[in-house]
Amino acid sequence: MRHSPAPSEHLEPLCNVALASDPATMDKAVRTLSRGGLVAIPTETVYGLAAALNSKVAVAKIFSVKDRPQDHPLIVHIAQIEQLHKVAEEISADALKIAHACWPGPITLLLRRSESVPTSVTGGRETVAVRIPDNTFTRQLINNMGSPIVAPSANRFGKVSPTTAQHVCDDLQGDVDLIVDDGACSIGVESTIMDFSVSPPQLLRPGGIPVEDIEHILGYEIQSSDGISRASGMLQSHYRPSCQVILSQNELEATQLFERLTPQQLPARILNRCNNLPLYASSLYNDLRQADADQLRTLIAILPKNSGLGAAIIDRLTKAAAPI
Repeated sequence: MRHSPAPSEHLEPLCNVALASDPATMDKAVRTLSRGGLVAIPTETVYGLAAALNSKVAVAKIFSVKDRPQDHPLIVHIAQIEQLHKVAEEISADALKIAHACWPGPITLLLRRSESVPTSVTGGRETVAVRIPDNTFTRQLINNMGSPIVAPSANRFGKVSPTTAQHVCDDLQGDVDLIVDDGACSIGVESTIMDFSVSPPQLLRPGGIPVEDIEHILGYEIQSSDGISRASGMLQSHYRPSCQVILSQNELEATQLFERLTPQQLPARILNRCNNLPLYASSLYNDLRQADADQLRTLIAILPKNSGLGAAIIDRLTKAAAPI
């Protein structure tokens, strides 16, 4: 597992924060989830807002707290591949191949749901999204619960995802029972989503594992979906800061755009981390949040190449720039 930066400091007093490194935190988290509460959990992608899968009240609370549409599915988190058969059916050999090669890690598999997964979790669909997070605390939490959890990102729906406990506190203070602080997320963008409920499988959302890696494992080319929203994060407008995001293809174009804004005295900034894609991804949501904190009117983001981790970065920036 990748090393995460130190846990956050100076969190708001309205946030009930516990360090993942504190031995007492695990018991707090288990008790909170078991009684139908919500716990913000660390993962390698973004912080998640967790509820027990078998708690109707807690699942409903997730949708309410996030202002999330009822038809927008949640991702089920498990701790071991053996638990996959408890939540999914008709699991193909290729789906299992990806699971064994990539889990724990930032890839989500869309599969036929089992009867144990309520349709309130799947947005009324007969498919379920499942993954194993690459975070020791969260996997142990799921094991200690004895059953899977559901966990979308721990923020208001459609807004910038949280990659630190402070981000969760900024967004959800007073609405989440416990925030487990395990430092900043190492990947920083959401998981790749692959639809294995269809044949051949399709890429629904680029994410932390590049599609090229998936193609290498399976031995064939993966096609993208038809654009119909079948899983989390597939809406055209998402991950939005308050400031305007303008996309640029290169540094020259970004500079020209910036100079055009300067005479109007509009606070603007150029975002360019194309020479380091892991850093671009892991800092992206913090950069978007910082733009709002600095009261920028415009953020000009230079797009990386559409390959590897760059595809996930382009996806997030394109949705952040899209009109509502």
